Amino acid sequence: MPKITVTIAILLLFSFSAFCQKANLSGVLTDGSEKKPVYNSVVALLTPIDSILYKFTRSDKEGNFNLKNVKAGNYILMTAHSQYADYVDAIIVNENEKNLGKIALMSKINALREVIIKTGSIRIKGDTTSYRAGDFKVDANANVEELLKKLPGIQVDKNGVIKAMGETVEKVLVDGEEFFGDDPGMAVKNLRADAVKEVQVFDKKSDQAEFTGIDDGETKKTINLKLKEDKKKGYFGKIDAANGPLTNIDSRYNTNLMFSDFKGKRKLSAFLLNGNTGQDGLGWQDSEKFGGRENDISMSMDDDGNVNYEWTGGNTDEEPYVDTQNGFIKNTNAGLQYSNKWNDKQTLNLSPKYNKQIYNNNNSRITQTQIGETQLNENTATISNVNRSNFKLNATYDVKLDSINSIKFTAKTNFYTTDSDEFTNGKTTGDNGLLKNKQEKTFTTKSDKESLFASILYKHKFAKARRTFSVNSSWNILNTNANNFLKSSNESYDGGVFSSRDDVDQNKIGEKTNQNITVNVAYTEPIGKKFALQFAHQITYNNGDSNYLTYDYSDATGKYDLVVNSLSNQFKQTITTNKPNIKLSYNAKKINYSFGSGFGFTSFDLQDQTLNKEYRRSYTNFFPAANFSYKYKSNSNLRFNYQGATKQPTIDQLQPLRNNQDFFNQTVGNPDLKQSFTNSINLSNSSYSILTESHFYQSISFRTTTNLISYNKDIDPESAKTISKPINTNGNFSGNFYFGYGFKIKKIDLQVNLNPSVNYNKSVLSINNKTSNSNTLNSGFSIYLYKSKEKKYEFSLSNSFSNNRNSTSLNDEIKSFNTNNLGLDIGVYFREKWKLSTDYNLYSRQKTVDFQTNLTNQLWNARLQRTFKNDEFTAYIMVRDILNQNIGINRYVRENVIGEERNDRLKRYAMIGFTWNFKNKGETAKK
Repeated sequence: MPKITVTIAILLLFSFSAFCQKANLSGVLTDGSEKKPVYNSVVALLTPIDSILYKFTRSDKEGNFNLKNVKAGNYILMTAHSQYADYVDAIIVNENEKNLGKIALMSKINALREVIIKTGSIRIKGDTTSYRAGDFKVDANANVEELLKKLPGIQVDKNGVIKAMGETVEKVLVDGEEFFGDDPGMAVKNLRADAVKEVQVFDKKSDQAEFTGIDDGETKKTINLKLKEDKKKGYFGKIDAANGPLTNIDSRYNTNLMFSDFKGKRKLSAFLLNGNTGQDGLGWQDSEKFGGRENDISMSMDDDGNVNYEWTGGNTDEEPYVDTQNGFIKNTNAGLQYSNKWNDKQTLNLSPKYNKQIYNNNNSRITQTQIGETQLNENTATISNVNRSNFKLNATYDVKLDSINSIKFTAKTNFYTTDSDEFTNGKTTGDNGLLKNKQEKTFTTKSDKESLFASILYKHKFAKARRTFSVNSSWNILNTNANNFLKSSNESYDGGVFSSRDDVDQNKIGEKTNQNITVNVAYTEPIGKKFALQFAHQITYNNGDSNYLTYDYSDATGKYDLVVNSLSNQFKQTITTNKPNIKLSYNAKKINYSFGSGFGFTSFDLQDQTLNKEYRRSYTNFFPAANFSYKYKSNSNLRFNYQGATKQPTIDQLQPLRNNQDFFNQTVGNPDLKQSFTNSINLSNSSYSILTESHFYQSISFRTTTNLISYNKDIDPESAKTISKPINTNGNFSGNFYFGYGFKIKKIDLQVNLNPSVNYNKSVLSINNKTSNSNTLNSGFSIYLYKSKEKKYEFSLSNSFSNNRNSTSLNDEIKSFNTNNLGLDIGVYFREKWKLSTDYNLYSRQKTVDFQTNLTNQLWNARLQRTFKNDEFTAYIMVRDILNQNIGINRYVRENVIGEERNDRLKRYAMIGFTWNFKNKGETAKK
């Protein structure tokens, strides 16, 4: 059938080609290793727009090929041979004879059947997909983020989150090195797109796995930006200033200064960002370091980037919630990046950063909590004012001692300071509308935190290949000092009639230290050519101290000097784990797998120093792990991963301390908590076609946890007072399915991305010590269309639909609602120097029994710009939220709670700005 298709195509094209000016195209195919001629290889010419076959021939015994009567134009030259990897090259044929000379083909044995693209826009080699940046056109002086939006298989959402082949990108490197630490946004927002030669996308393994060659299942989707050689020999940067044209209102302003100076392997970059439009705020990592939370969901992250989610039942760290998407913020952000390499043996990477934010917000929340046949309705309003700052310093020093030994030092320091005041008033009613309680409170916070991290990785290679020895040790400590004041008036009602009042005026002083030391020793021994064994032993020591004192205000002394014993506690924890493990791995060209297990011996030593109580217990755990990958094509991979892991309770959860910051919603720790154990399974498949520019990504994951740390809520339906306590529950599991398909309709040059997804979660509720089940199903579908023509126009259309369903065994009612977001982004050029760009979003939220309004709002932004002097200067005017409809709203259904939350948002404003993009004179002259 393929031969018939080729024959018909040639016959159809023959008659037409006779009328065009033509040339002969010739060359010689040789073996890249043995330099001998390659005989009987197909040599084909494809049209680049639609990849349709134009002409083909076969090489003779001397490797020669000759394509006659080729019409002048652009083509894709492709070879195909049963013993050699396909060769693809974009070529230009003019009216003259063209000789391509010798073309070296790679044996499939050496190439692992992968497609090698010499000069094409996309190149796939092993697990790495590379894009040639110059082939994807962006605006003059655009940053890397704008470039990534043009690359097939990569998406960047409005919040700057990057996804590659359906997976979230966690690291962005520059020439293989971290850029301003491990924040992906720093490189893509601050580096110029025209400085990048190549964009590489791959799954970065852990340092130890890269060294030993034995997959430990720990990977991070990573983008590496390879810079152009000429960009490493000079400097470039940007100065951007914008201000509101009106003086009679609170004017908006932004000032951005960025500078990079590269000289060989020495790189120096700096930035200073200052503004009040919410730009470049702290990322979610920093937000959580400051005590961020969303709807009582706590997300904790250690300095290694490990993230854990869990329901907390309230604000446990007594710091204000700051979401930079909401409220009004004045932000100053500055950083310096220095990296250098000497003699290819010593590498230094240094990155200090400073951030300061002044934030204020008005938040209102309505929640409905179902307790059997009773429903509690809570309505609260909170005014927040926050002044916070932090200073970070990341440093790595990598030394190759000799050809077989190396050592890597890593250090991270983080210092945080927060000053805030928070005023809240609220009330709770029953389903009959009768008042249950009322509250007014003021909570002021002054806290200082310091996080220190250090690690050493020593690696040794023996004379025998793949025999290795490594030691990885790390130490981190988090110190917190807080001085808080709580004043609240709390009224209780019986049948809607006032019954009692509790006034609180307290000073809360907390000192907390948490220290973790981990040492991991690993030895690998090869068994034949493809198998290897790894023996390892990990020791983890976790020590925590929490001293918390609460003082009542004394009218007699006018001071806070009356200790409240029920709200004060001194607690210490020591958790030690020994985990020996063994793993067998198999590495081949197409198939790689590893499996093994560890045994964990964990001991708890908890001391309640206030009550003179001690809690001791020990656990033995089995830690199985398995990884499998199958490369069934050169650019297609099937992966399976299974992991078993424990999670220790935090000192806040263990310490038997009552938190009365919210008088009617209090929490108390539980020293009897056990560690939890989670089984995680993930199956994924990814595939990419170069000629059709299409990609597939499918992922199915399943997760189940025994002894999950959740919360029991003791709720008094009469007073609506809730006491939450962490407990262990069983029967919790979740499943996730994600599908990504992207392709290009070449006839109209339209890029299409389709992304359906389904998430299911079953969690165990405990209310008044009675358990029930909560089932949540979230399903969604999104579509994205993109088309552009250089210096003419850019167009994208997207739509994202989601359905949220929740039910509990407490009642038969199903809570369900839909949300939809329609987005349109257009850019039009006039005379190449002028550009008008606009984006429009329509947000729709479904009316339900609980939400009595169809809530719809529109966001429309526009920008007009003009470039000067070879695009070195840009003047622009922009208007944000033209329709003045920007609202911060979130609706959610979780377990037995349904709620709606609203926040302040920055509404309509305009700014006039000017940008100077500068380069060193050598670059300009060369251009």
